[in-house]
Amino acid sequence: MGITVSMTVNGKAVTADLDPRTLLVQFLRENLLLTGTHVGCDTGQCGACTVHLDGRAVKACNILAAQAEGATVVTIEGISANGELHPMQAAFREHHGLQCGFCTPGMVMNAIDLVQKDPHPPENMIRAEIDGNLCRCTGYHNIVKAIAAGAAAMKR
Repeated sequence: MGITVSMTVNGKAVTADLDPRTLLVQFLRENLLLTGTHVGCDTGQCGACTVHLDGRAVKACNILAAQAEGATVVTIEGISANGELHPMQAAFREHHGLQCGFCTPGMVMNAIDLVQKDPHPPENMIRAEIDGNLCRCTGYHNIVKAIAAGAAAMKR
């Protein structure tokens, strides 16, 4: 037996009939073809699936699509405007905050949420906040630099 779920994703109203067990990450990737939201661990530990749900960073593999009923969801595809990278995305590129890129969408979404909570995050706070986003390539040093630069760019 299916359920009907409606929400706003990246500024567009969407409605779908889904199995009630459908995870938000599955709905985004499989139904809406928004594949920038990655599936890494399926247990909420890696952070590759991080999106914004009603303005807060959440791990989409830990949320049923039905729980997002009526909500506003923003994915990595929804943060750029007019073909321009979001300042945080640009900072990741400029400061070499990525290598393979698998963790990057979730890392960027989490970083934007951090800066919205604290526009001047010190390095120790950045490191603490990205603790739930795993990167197997970079060693985090350039990611931390990128987030600090992205925070400064977002203030402008």
